[in-house]
Amino acid sequence: MKHLLYCLTVLFITSCFAQDTKTQIETTITSDVIKGHIYFLADDLLKGRETGTPENKIAAAYLANQLRTYGVNPNPETGDFYQEVKLQKESAPTTLELKLNDVSIKNLVALSSSNVDFSGNAMYLGYGLEEDYAGQDTKGKVLLIKAGSEDTKDARASFRLRSQKEELAQKHGALAIIEFLDAKDNMWSFIDHNFNEPRLSVAKNNASEDSKELTYIWVQDLGADLISEVSTNKKSQVTLKTSTKVLSDVTSQNVVGIVEGTDPQLKNEYIIYSAHYDHVGIGTPDETGDTIYNGARDNAVGTTTVLSMAEHLAKHPTKRSALFILFTGEEKGLLGSQYYVDNPILPLNQMVYCFNSDNAGYNDKSLATIIGLPRTTAEQHIKNAAKTFGITAVDDPAPEQGLFDRSDNVHFAKKGIPSPTFSLGFTAFNGDVTKYYHRPGDEADSLDYDYLEQFFRAYVMAGTLIGNDPVTPTWTKGDKYEEAAKELYGN
Repeated sequence: MKHLLYCLTVLFITSCFAQDTKTQIETTITSDVIKGHIYFLADDLLKGRETGTPENKIAAAYLANQLRTYGVNPNPETGDFYQEVKLQKESAPTTLELKLNDVSIKNLVALSSSNVDFSGNAMYLGYGLEEDYAGQDTKGKVLLIKAGSEDTKDARASFRLRSQKEELAQKHGALAIIEFLDAKDNMWSFIDHNFNEPRLSVAKNNASEDSKELTYIWVQDLGADLISEVSTNKKSQVTLKTSTKVLSDVTSQNVVGIVEGTDPQLKNEYIIYSAHYDHVGIGTPDETGDTIYNGARDNAVGTTTVLSMAEHLAKHPTKRSALFILFTGEEKGLLGSQYYVDNPILPLNQMVYCFNSDNAGYNDKSLATIIGLPRTTAEQHIKNAAKTFGITAVDDPAPEQGLFDRSDNVHFAKKGIPSPTFSLGFTAFNGDVTKYYHRPGDEADSLDYDYLEQFFRAYVMAGTLIGNDPVTPTWTKGDKYEEAAKELYGN
């Protein structure tokens, strides 16, 4: 009888706590506040918030001032709400010319380049993987290869294999790689924008790291006609002229803030609430002539998710402490988060969870899609939080897209920190998701703010539940990052 009475008492207290928290969240997180953030961040005046631009800095200043207004504590290292991120800007080579059997190739980009002036026979080498080098003398040769591998040939998979292929080519003394990519025009437009426009990377600390780069060229080969001809003929005449890329220094900012926890012990554990605030800037016009890629969904929504959490926790802190990080440079290769994990403002082994928010779009307003939902022990908290506000939390419906590894959370995961990503509801990576993804039409006035109100409230409730749980969240047993967690936390 006593045990039953105890259980009923705990249930009653838990229910009252949840109801009080729900009321607090509903008071703080409203559609009007949400609109204010998103309409500002996605305004044409910010020109798509491209990293390294004055408009990106304006967005950072807006976010820092929001945290200041809420009463969030600043970066303890600097006394302000910024972490300076040192980047290196690479401008496309001034010379990039390619002829294949005396035919000029127009649709090409340099992934990397050095000074090359070559005219002669090139060597076809399959996919340019380890097995393709067997018995081949590639020293000083220009290699013509197929994109990707036998198993996967899409652009993202091809890019992931790039460093491996580059390393092999350098090891075997090749002069250059020309890789033929079967990419449709919309994908090629994205590639062209990313590689023929100036690119950013995290600045290297040691100048000796700047070894000579291998020239690595991508050619658009729609339908794989060119590489089919090359593979049949085995030998092809190539004229290749490239120059090195132009390098310059760029400084951007991560925006950071802290709310200390209320429990004497648990306040030494931190939940990270993160999102990237940059977008892709100005690009190819759409059918209306619009050139500004406003990034309302990607990722003014995610940014506002974190602001909502910060505003709530500044008023109602959890037992665990909170670290808010709004990253720059995500669209340039997850640069802000890479810089942060290499230069943390607090020890990484105090970070017990990273609750990231990143978005492309939504095609189901009854859902919140959590990339990596079952991969951490906080799964039920997230499900309960979503249910509280009338939506359902579901796992990634498009694992083939590799979304877990395409957002800032992955740098924290690699360090061992449990790190799912809270995203707008989608049942497949198509339709109204791809319609707006990295497109000029991703405008603030195209969003459903009643749905966003539910979405943001669910995120804040989930973070509150995780932050107050006496049991520390972990990776689900057997997850591929479990070993990294053991190393980080020493257990």
